[in-house]
Amino acid sequence: MTFQDLNLNTPLYNALDDLGFVTPTPIQEQAFNKVASGKDLVGIAQTGTGKTFAYMLPILRHLKYSEQLNPRVLVLVPTRELVVQVVEEIEKLAKYINVRVLGVYGGTNINTQKRAVAEGLDIIVATPGRLYDLALSRALQLKSIQKIVIDEVDVMLDLGFRHQLLNLFDILPERRQNIMFSATMTEDVDALITDFFIAPERVSIAVSGTPLENISQVKYQVPNYYTKLNLTTHLLEDKDTYNKVLIFVAFKKMADRLYDALNSTFYDEVCVIHSNKTQNYRLRSIEQFRAGENRILIATDVMARGLDIDNVSHVINFDTPNFPENYMHRIGRTGRAEREGHALIFSTDKEQDALKCIEDLMQMQITEASIPDDVVISTELIEEERPVIKERNNPLKRRDEDAPGPAFHEKKEKNKKENLGGSYRREIAKKYKKPKTRGDKNFNRRKKRK
Repeated sequence: MTFQDLNLNTPLYNALDDLGFVTPTPIQEQAFNKVASGKDLVGIAQTGTGKTFAYMLPILRHLKYSEQLNPRVLVLVPTRELVVQVVEEIEKLAKYINVRVLGVYGGTNINTQKRAVAEGLDIIVATPGRLYDLALSRALQLKSIQKIVIDEVDVMLDLGFRHQLLNLFDILPERRQNIMFSATMTEDVDALITDFFIAPERVSIAVSGTPLENISQVKYQVPNYYTKLNLTTHLLEDKDTYNKVLIFVAFKKMADRLYDALNSTFYDEVCVIHSNKTQNYRLRSIEQFRAGENRILIATDVMARGLDIDNVSHVINFDTPNFPENYMHRIGRTGRAEREGHALIFSTDKEQDALKCIEDLMQMQITEASIPDDVVISTELIEEERPVIKERNNPLKRRDEDAPGPAFHEKKEKNKKENLGGSYRREIAKKYKKPKTRGDKNFNRRKKRK
């Protein structure tokens, strides 16, 4: 089957010819008619199979020209980088179509985005937080939304966007088409579908958690951080094989630590990205890695979802992710568009349980490789790996029987007297008593006569 077999129009055919695309991927082929029908849709497919085109082709095919200011199509994605990427993909497809596209996300001036929204648009691509801010300030009207696409919805729920999503569903028109695409299906995602989707059609190209067949996977049993660093350095020295490498780590501090270590060896070949970096820094790092200016990109899981970078030769999981779905998205950065890809995962003894969960999700065993002989096995531990020492016999710490008791003692007899406010106040109270009823002004006079 080719794109000519789909019910597209000439502008879309021309755009696809410019991109050099002839044959649709399975998810694009199966989703086209279902999205075009206007029914709710849930699509499950491995990452790297062209899910963005799967929902944008039928949407652009049936999106009529309009001069209205309010958007008619909403695309929600979890990260800023994905907003930029999806906008670029839509603009490629809409090259010969008169359609207005805008991407909005946090970390940038909201007033600039308000002015851009006021100029009018047809398709808005956004992160949930910034979209809700714009809708709340009434700068953006969502009353004309006809179709909403939620891409990588499981990540949004993981990142804490549940409340923003629920609030957005409340202010969106009830009559709309809901479209959702993801590589994994979780219980939270299923609950969201049950609450807001109406009899959705389902397109499943592979069981949730199935890896791409063109990605080879290898695991290494590594004792600690410094041995992982030595193994990574050893592998990266082969620049011909490891020509474009994406390294995933568990958290931001680890990303900076690994960047400092590798940058001293591979100077000007390494860049880093995580959520503490500014938006311009993050976008610049991606562009330098995409263009080949940097051979190595170190990232946290903020980079694991949806980003499309061509010809990534290897993905190295420097840390084993706690959630097996994150591993699926990480390795999906290589082997895209049916190319050959390679994924490596390093695991310490503490990470073996997480590794087993990953293998259970994929229903396969990852091939194990031994550490090369010329890689130094370090015994040095970083702060997070050192055991917590319990001081059992510290002479400076008091034992319970030596602890001082509560500061309590009986009062002396003279201090037990009740403070009545002084003799003068007591005498006045005896002479002038309060009236029995409110407003009885003659009570005290009658008392005096007696």
